[in-house]
Amino acid sequence: YETPFAGALANEAQVSSRKKVVILGGGPNRIGQGIEFDYCCCHAAFALRDAGFEAIMVNCNPETVSTDYDTSDRLYFEPLTSEDVLEIVRAEQASGELVGVIVQFGGQTPLKLADALEKAGIPILGTSPDMIDLAEDRDRFQKLLHKLGLSQPKNGIAYSVEQARLVAGELGFPLVVRPSYVLGGRAMQIIHDESMLQTYLLDTVPGLVPEDIKQKYPNDKTGQINTLLGKNPLLFDTYLSGAIEVDVDCLCDGTSTFVSGIMEHIEEAGIHSGDSACSLPVHSLPSDLVDELERQTAALARALNVGGLMNVQYAIKDGTVYVLEVNPRASRTVPFVAKTIGRSIAKIAARIMAGEKLEDAFAHYGAMPDPRRPGHIAVKEAVFPFARFPGVDILLGPEMRSTGEVMGLDRDFALAFAKSQLGAGVDLPRAGTLFVSVRDEDKKGILPAVKRLAGQGFKVMATSGTARFLAENGVVAEKINKVLEGRPHIEDAIRNRQVQIVFNTTDGQKAVSDSKSLRRATLMQKVPYYTTLSGAAAVAEAIAALRAGSLEVRPLQEYFA
Repeated sequence: YETPFAGALANEAQVSSRKKVVILGGGPNRIGQGIEFDYCCCHAAFALRDAGFEAIMVNCNPETVSTDYDTSDRLYFEPLTSEDVLEIVRAEQASGELVGVIVQFGGQTPLKLADALEKAGIPILGTSPDMIDLAEDRDRFQKLLHKLGLSQPKNGIAYSVEQARLVAGELGFPLVVRPSYVLGGRAMQIIHDESMLQTYLLDTVPGLVPEDIKQKYPNDKTGQINTLLGKNPLLFDTYLSGAIEVDVDCLCDGTSTFVSGIMEHIEEAGIHSGDSACSLPVHSLPSDLVDELERQTAALARALNVGGLMNVQYAIKDGTVYVLEVNPRASRTVPFVAKTIGRSIAKIAARIMAGEKLEDAFAHYGAMPDPRRPGHIAVKEAVFPFARFPGVDILLGPEMRSTGEVMGLDRDFALAFAKSQLGAGVDLPRAGTLFVSVRDEDKKGILPAVKRLAGQGFKVMATSGTARFLAENGVVAEKINKVLEGRPHIEDAIRNRQVQIVFNTTDGQKAVSDSKSLRRATLMQKVPYYTTLSGAAAVAEAIAALRAGSLEVRPLQEYFA
C-alpha cells in the first residue's frame, strides 16, 4: 500500500524559514480518549506559535478545536497511522527544518506511534519513548521504584490463565486486574473471590481479542486468552480497600520540577480517576503527607528524565504512600489544574519540549503560583450518560464510564463541592428523607454523615441491620425492607418519591447484583445516590453549607484578582 497523498504533500508543503514542530492529535473519539487531550494539543500549538515555531497539527476528528483552520499554522486532516504520519513528516522535512514531533498531548493514540517515528529517525520532543515505555512496563517500572525507595501495592504479572491463577493465589483477594496498554481502564476489574476471577478470565478478557483470533478459536476460550496475553499481559495489584487516591500533575525539564496540582479524590481508591470527584488543593490530607507526595513526584520526574508533563496516581493507606501509576505525558486532569491555578501548564510544557528551561517557559505566563494555597477550592465532578442507557448499572469501578466533567469553584470546600454537584445535574436536597444501607464494615464510618444530616432535620430510613446500628448510636431511623424482603420495600419508597437522598455501599458480587434495581430506581427518579463513605461525608457537608446560606456566583477571573 502506497500512501496516495505523499507526492501531493511534498509539492504542497510550504517552504518556511521558521523551525517546525509537528503535534499529533488524539484522533477519533473512543472510550478513554477524552477531549482534555485536544485541549492540550491546542494550547501546545498556541504556545509554539508564540515562541516563533511553525505549529503543524495532524488530527482527523472533525469535532475537535485542534482541527479548526486557525488553531495551527497548518493542519493535516489525515489518519493517525504510522504510514500516514511518516509521509507527512517527510514532506515537512523536505520543505524546512523540523525540530521534532510531539506525541505526549494526544493520549494513547500518538504514543503508540512514537516507536515507529523513532525507528525512522524522527526526533521525539519531550520525554523519550523509552521512558514512556518504562513507566508502562511492569518489570522495568518496579525496578525503578525499588531504586528510588518508593512503595507500590503488591503485584504480579501473568501471560497465561495458569499464571493468572497462581498470581491471584499469591496476592490474595481482593485484587485489581487489568490488561496492559489499554485505554480508560478498559476490562479493568476489582476481583473479590475465586469465582469472580474465573468469570473475568473466561468472559471479560476474551472480549478484547481481535476478530481473527476469535475465528481461530471458535470454541476455546482459554486459547483466546492465552493468545491475547502473549501480547498484552494481565497486571495484578493488591486492592487497597479504603485508601485515599491522589492525582498529582507536574512539569519538568529533566532537572527542575514544578508540582502544578495535588488532587485528592472524593471517592476511595479503586474507582477510575476519570470517574472520581476530586479536590484541588487537598481537603483532608496533612501537610507532611503533601510534602511527601511532592518529594516522590519530583524524584520520579527526574528519574524518568521527563520533558514536559507527568501525571502520577497514588494511594494513601494508614499513612503510607503507594505509587499506583505514572504517566509521563499529558493527562485528562491538565485543563482542570490549569483553570484552578490560573496558569496554562500545557503551554508551559510545550515550550519546555521545544527546548526552554522550566523557569524561562513559566516566565511567559506569569509567576509560579502556589498550588497548595491558591486562595480558593476547586472540585471536579464527572458527568455520566446512565440515563440514556436503559438497564445499565450505575455502580462505579476501575473501568472509566464518564463522558464529561464539570468544575465547582468557591472559597469553601463544601460550597465548591455543592457547585460541582449542581453542574453535574445533581440537585442536592435541603430537606427530606435520607435512606441508608451500608455493609457492616462501613457502618461506623457512615455515622458522622448520617448524624450531620439528621441534625439538619432530615428523616432517616434504613434497612434492618443499619437501622439497628443507627439506633444504638443515637440516630432514630425508620426500618424499611430490602427489595428481596418483600413489599413495601425501599424501591417502592424511591419510586413514590418518599426518599430524597441515598447512602448505599455494597460488597461482593451477590450484594451488587441484589441492589442493582435500587440504583436504577434512584437514577430514574433523579435521587442523589452516593456509594462511598467519603462521598457521603462530602455531600453531608455540602447540604449543611447550602442550608446555612445561598451560593455566590462570580467569574473565574475574580478568583485570581
